[in-house]
Amino acid sequence: SRKNKSIHIGPPATSSNSLQASPPCYRNQKYRVPKMSRPELTGHASLFYNEKEARKYDSSSRMIGVQREITDRAIELLRLDDSKPSFVLDIGCGSGLSGQVLEEKGHVWVGCDVSRDMLTMAKERMDRQREEAQASQEKQNAMDEDNGDDDQSEEEEETEASTGDLLHHDMGTGLPFRPATFDACISISALQWLCYSNSAHQNPKRRLTRFFSSLYTVLKRGGRAVLQFYPETAEQAVLISETATKVGFSGGVVVDYPNSAKAKKHYLVLGFDRNNQAKQKGLATMSSANRQQVTVSGHSNNNNTRGKKQVPIRKKKGSKTKEWILHKKEVQRKKGKDVRPDSKYTGRKRPTKF
Repeated sequence: SRKNKSIHIGPPATSSNSLQASPPCYRNQKYRVPKMSRPELTGHASLFYNEKEARKYDSSSRMIGVQREITDRAIELLRLDDSKPSFVLDIGCGSGLSGQVLEEKGHVWVGCDVSRDMLTMAKERMDRQREEAQASQEKQNAMDEDNGDDDQSEEEEETEASTGDLLHHDMGTGLPFRPATFDACISISALQWLCYSNSAHQNPKRRLTRFFSSLYTVLKRGGRAVLQFYPETAEQAVLISETATKVGFSGGVVVDYPNSAKAKKHYLVLGFDRNNQAKQKGLATMSSANRQQVTVSGHSNNNNTRGKKQVPIRKKKGSKTKEWILHKKEVQRKKGKDVRPDSKYTGRKRPTKF
């Protein structure tokens, strides 16, 4: 009857060991793992980095090691003065992993992030560090009272309180700080979020312009900014670099390990010195045979024109210089077209109309 008939979709079931007897194309079909998408495509950063994701991010030893390595490289590119502490802005600070590295280097920092759950994790870390420092100080005072000025108390390691502060803010709306506040700025794995729009009123180019304009304002002259990011396409890297250049920054993109798919890192290094743009050296791949230094400058300095004939540039739209007209006529002659011979009237400026 019609009720007893069953509809089977998929590979034919031949026996109880149908998984072993089925063709190879069907054997592992139910165990295929879908390709992981970028977190930027899932929605707003504050929704993606919820409480569960924030605790996973802060407890992963692999993530902590990667963040520390990237932060060390960013501080190296900043070229900070180690003789005195610097006031550093950490954009997209997350759970405070990069701020902890700044503290170990002896710097004072302010971190801002759009995710409240990530900032909660950072605040818990700072509170624990502050409590440990207070307990260590009380223990040190008690030992000093009991033993006096003993050498053993000086050898004991002291836990210092956190030198950072936190702010909940969306960097796409601009940075809410006074002009010339910070000596330097770092950002780890946050800049690429500005290339995506999560609502109809968000324009990535406007958000990038607003961010870089405010960053240009809050940095002291002579300061530097190193922003590490993961571009999805080459167009995103160009958009970010060009937007930073238009607001007045100098510098470019430094790429570490360009031949590695997993270890490849992009660093946008920005400064104020346009006259002396020292190119940063990118770290090469592991093998010395493929050692490279990759730098994409923010300005186009194309000097590979040796042996090539320069094409005359038109001054304005609609105006044609004599050199441009002669060049165009020469090109037309090479194509075999009939062109009037050159004369003293070629490209001559005509008198204005009455």
